[in-house]
Amino acid sequence: MNNMWGSIAQYETIYWPWPIAVYLFLAGLSAGSIIVSLLVKWNKHEDNTNSIWDAMVKAGALIGPITICLGLGLLIIDLGKPLSFYWLLIAYNIKSVMSIGVICLLLYTPFAFLFTMMIFEKEINEWKFLAFLRPLTKFIRSFAKISKNIEYILFFLAICVAMYTGFLLGAIEKIPLWNTPILPILFLVSGFSSGIAANILIGMMFFKGSLNKDSIKYLLVLDLRAILFEIPLLIILFLGLYLGGSAEFANMALNDALYGKIFWIGVVSIGLFIPVIIAATALKNHAYKPLYIIINSVVVLIGVVVLRYYIVYAGQALM
Repeated sequence: MNNMWGSIAQYETIYWPWPIAVYLFLAGLSAGSIIVSLLVKWNKHEDNTNSIWDAMVKAGALIGPITICLGLGLLIIDLGKPLSFYWLLIAYNIKSVMSIGVICLLLYTPFAFLFTMMIFEKEINEWKFLAFLRPLTKFIRSFAKISKNIEYILFFLAICVAMYTGFLLGAIEKIPLWNTPILPILFLVSGFSSGIAANILIGMMFFKGSLNKDSIKYLLVLDLRAILFEIPLLIILFLGLYLGGSAEFANMALNDALYGKIFWIGVVSIGLFIPVIIAATALKNHAYKPLYIIINSVVVLIGVVVLRYYIVYAGQALM
């Protein structure tokens, strides 16, 4: 059997360093941004004309393919033999979580680029430095009648990409923090939250002309709901460890001198409580000032990055 797609025993000697944590973040961010972009497009922007929702749709279409390519680049480099990565594309084992994930990524990435070109067709036709893409946009225009179906497929693939990273870690049974069914859901929700935050920041930076308080408020409310859903998921994660025979590991994960602080300060305080406090104070009074919005989005992104780092490193270091 190809050792790249072999049994789970192959993971016993693999050390998962920081590029893996960053990749998990970037993959979730890409999927989350695309999901947010599509939800806004379907629910608020179906007329496909310029409106206050343009910024959020375009931001997600821009972030999605860029971040997934950066993440895959890190993953390829971390393989140790970057020039051999093509084996991932030709050797499959349908029983391997990693192999299934690669299939999802191979489908998701071109669909993400296709969606981006559909959203930015006007800009491609107007901006001279993008003239080389115009023949491709003409070809893509032939898919106009099935554009909604393309979006549905992309939405499904984005959910798969956001969740598969959790399944990937969960396949390693010897690490209690990874081997839990709640992890894929947690990664999906946190990825969705990071996508909202990134879309808001990119929308404010590059698409300010088509932005107003209503579109920002819509996403901030979605983000608050995602965070409020993420909190019980974390509680369930550790309850599962306690009740599943890994109470000692759970105690170390929550109280370790280093990783305990990373969790309580980085994940809980910065990534969860500060956004809730901002929503309950400044944003509750409709004070949608750029400073509050930027702080809210930045701390959400920090929290998601730290969560991925914590899961990857604490899972290994405390064994």
